[in-house]
Amino acid sequence: MAFDPDLVDRMEAALVALGHKPARRRMFGGIALMIGGNMSYGTSRDELHVRVGPSQYEAALTKPGAREMDLTGRVMKGWVTVDGPADLDDAALARWAKMTADFVGTLPVK
Repeated sequence: MAFDPDLVDRMEAALVALGHKPARRRMFGGIALMIGGNMSYGTSRDELHVRVGPSQYEAALTKPGAREMDLTGRVMKGWVTVDGPADLDDAALARWAKMTADFVGTLPVK
């Protein structure tokens, strides 16, 4: 299995708690959660990939376990990877959900 289904359920619940109706899509060898057709965050292997946008990027990199997202040998600005997401408690996961939802909410619906 390329992703943790329990983690995906928790990620989805965190977005639902914020009033969103995320859609699941297979991506990055795992699952991505889409808001309005835009990827918010997802998981593959033992990593969480979070779309935080340019204004929150530097602050996101200071969070525990966060690092630059690099899936292809090229850093993706505005995205961070969080190691060990299964170890995140619900409060930490909710903070990542809010950060991504705040940014993705500024994007046009696809």
